[in-house]
Amino acid sequence: MGSIRLANIKVYAYHGCLFEEGQIGSEYLVNLEVTADLSKPSISDKLKDTIDYVGLNKIVKEEMAIRSKLLEHVAKRIIDRVLETFNQVSSVGVSVSKINPPLGGNVAEVVVSLQTKRKI
Repeated sequence: MGSIRLANIKVYAYHGCLFEEGQIGSEYLVNLEVTADLSKPSISDKLKDTIDYVGLNKIVKEEMAIRSKLLEHVAKRIIDRVLETFNQVSSVGVSVSKINPPLGGNVAEVVVSLQTKRKI
């Protein structure tokens, strides 16, 4: 078993419950980690045998481009797409961080994290 992690994917998106958040947008950081049996690609050195992290990054960017009120909703969509796209993934963890959220205080970021194991 092994893992592939994409750290601090920077995205500008329009999530949030406030009307203004949908108009102005905000910066986000997404961290994604998948686990899978990586023994075959570690021997073969072939892209077709592993989980292409370019594809993982594409999923994150596409799902972040779809407006949601809640970060939980965005995170769940990312997880669902990863499991749908990559059959060899056994579990997925994702965190979505909103940088400088409009909370009326000095808060650097709000982070929502979800983890899911593939149902057999």
